[in-house]
Amino acid sequence: MVIEKLQKLKEDVCKANIDLVKSKLVFQTFGNVSGILRENGIVVIKPSGIDYNKLSPENMVPVDLDGNILEGSLKPSSDTKTHIELYKAFKDIGGIVHTHSRYATAWAQAKLPILCLGTTHADYFFGEVPCTEVISNKQIKKDYEKETGKLIINTFKNINYRHIKAVLVACHGPFTWGKDPEESVHVSILLEEIARMNYMSILLNPSLKNIDNELLKKHYLRKHGDHSYYGQ
Repeated sequence: MVIEKLQKLKEDVCKANIDLVKSKLVFQTFGNVSGILRENGIVVIKPSGIDYNKLSPENMVPVDLDGNILEGSLKPSSDTKTHIELYKAFKDIGGIVHTHSRYATAWAQAKLPILCLGTTHADYFFGEVPCTEVISNKQIKKDYEKETGKLIINTFKNINYRHIKAVLVACHGPFTWGKDPEESVHVSILLEEIARMNYMSILLNPSLKNIDNELLKKHYLRKHGDHSYYGQ
């Protein structure tokens, strides 16, 4: 049973990585998607530095929650430790995406959150998408990728990761998550479009602030709340 589930996860993670390319969220070998088998403590992630055109389910890399490679000879993504830290802290997520998509990364490099300026944003994120602090030299020297994960987790100590499934790592780029790899890619697509809209909106009106909380709640909860009524 574990073998079948692992194979299915490899297929899902591979497809999700390829979907990043189709969605124009990555270029060269930047970016990665992972998924997790919670009951077995296995994370499957894109191999490091492999061209997206050469990806297949067979070269996805399974690791345990200590980062040990469980099969194959390929090295996992250099961001694997960040993914693992998030899986450990955010107990009900099943997929994680990291990209260097143009607009979301621009906000990360500017070290600014993505404000909730309108209902498009509010439909998907219950408030502004936060930006972390800049990682310290001490953290970089200690264990960079693991400390990046801790930096994200610390950013969410007063934010519900279930309602805001994205973060900008200052000077680096975005991470998103969801119930599985497919949803995580979907959140990345939404984040990039909202980052683009924000950039254009603030060019037009630099004094913009977050929308009123009642409008935020109405749009988010009609899609995601216990009494949601959007869709069939």
